[in-house]
Parts: sequence; structure tokens; C-alpha cells
Amino acid sequence: MKSTGIIRRVDELGRVVIPIEIRNQFNIVEKDPIEIYVEGSSIILKKFEPNCIFCGNTKNLLNFHDKLICKNCSKKIGQLEENQENEVKE
Repeated sequence: MKSTGIIRRVDELGRVVIPIEIRNQFNIVEKDPIEIYVEGSSIILKKFEPNCIFCGNTKNLLNFHDKLICKNCSKKIGQLEENQENEVKE
């Protein structure tokens, strides 16, 4: 992890301002969703990018029962179904 040397205080509502230089660097604009991770004793903020629940891909996503799945994983799931049907027939 790289230190920026920037220190901010938490306000009375628990908010922290992300400096403009960092927002510009990561293309974060007003109303962008931010994910919050905890790793050991660190709090990590990451610009939220919707991704496939199986492989993490962020391209060609399909919504299936309120879950995002990429087209590649969708095809693989379809192939699994076909394989299972063939096994049952044999």
C-alpha cells in the first residue's frame, strides 16, 4: 500500500472527504458508488464496478435473479446443464 501523505479527520457523521487529486486519479465523481473493504487493520475504499459473481469480469454482464453473470460464465453454466442432461440419459 502506498502512502499519499494526506490526512483527513472523520466528521461528526462519520464522513471523510476524499481529496480531489485522488478522486481525479481514480475518475470518481459525485454520486459514484464506493465499496468498502476491511483487510486486517486497514480500511480500503474502491470505486464500485459491477462484476460477474463467478469470475469477476466487468464486461458483457447479464442480470440473472438480481445477480450479475458475464456471458462466458452464462455459457459455461448452460454447458453444465447440457452435460448433466446427457449423463442422466446414459
